[in-house]
Order: sequence, then structure tokens, then C-alpha cells
Amino acid sequence: MKIKNGFAKRNIAGSDIVVPLGRTAKEFNGMITLNETGSFLWDCFTKDITVDEAVTLLTAEYDVDADRARADIEKFLKLLRDNRLIEE
Repeated sequence: MKIKNGFAKRNIAGSDIVVPLGRTAKEFNGMITLNETGSFLWDCFTKDITVDEAVTLLTAEYDVDADRARADIEKFLKLLRDNRLIEE
């Protein structure tokens, strides 16, 4: 699964912001502010990866156990799904 095309992550005044580009702006009128972990996961899911692969990446980057990482990733993916930002 991966984040749909048509979005760009930018760092503005020290905050990571995701904005829609082009025609995507007609479908998604807004922006997303990401915390550090959200920004990391956003970058992970710009590539087509599995949840298991994301768990491995997150546990390697942060001091978090696999169960907590999986729960955080599932919560992040729910937000992406709810807003139709991910291709599965």
C-alpha cells in the first residue's frame, strides 16, 4: 500500500505539512500537519510497502517495540484511509 500521488510534504517554519497538488486539490481541500513520527511514516508510505515492513522501519528508527509500532501504524493508516489518501 502507498500514499496516492498528488500530495507533497513540505517543511514550513519547522513543521511538516502535506498539501494537495493540481487536480488533487479539488478532491482534498486542506492540509495535513504531521508530527515527527507521522512525517516518518508518510515518507515510508510514499513507497509501496506492507505494514510489516513499516513496523520494521519504525522500530529501527525509534525506541519502540513492535506491538506499539504496529498499533501506531494502524492508527496512522486509518486516518489515511478515512481521508482516501492511500492506495491498497
